[in-house]
Amino acid sequence: MTALQHLGGCHCGALRWTFTSEHALDAFTPRACDCDFCTRHRAAWVSDARGALQLHGAGNARHYRQGSAQADFLFCAACGVLVAVTCQGLDGRLRSAINRNSFDQRHLLGAEAIASPQQLAADAKLARWSQLWTPTALG
Repeated sequence: MTALQHLGGCHCGALRWTFTSEHALDAFTPRACDCDFCTRHRAAWVSDARGALQLHGAGNARHYRQGSAQADFLFCAACGVLVAVTCQGLDGRLRSAINRNSFDQRHLLGAEAIASPQQLAADAKLARWSQLWTPTALG
């Protein structure tokens, strides 16, 4: 299958990304985490472990850790949009999930499904994220 490029980023354009996947946007089911943090930000997460994410303008990101402190939530330092969440996977690679609200064509994404990762132990979360999240490069 041909790789597709999906684009997105923050409101002001200081923090952009390119997400490469074999899947069209309507094939994704964004995971709406039901923790207090994600609920307050209306975040739902998209990732493809076989895809690739390139973050552009990563120096414009503000990092925030909460919960088990294993993941960094990336906000644009200028406009405040929550763009992605990253972690160091068990394989040592940087991995990310993208906030559905930061997709340029978010209207094409599938319906959300509720996820409850806060029910998992810290090591189980990291194992899950290592399997599901997208390999990521910063630029």
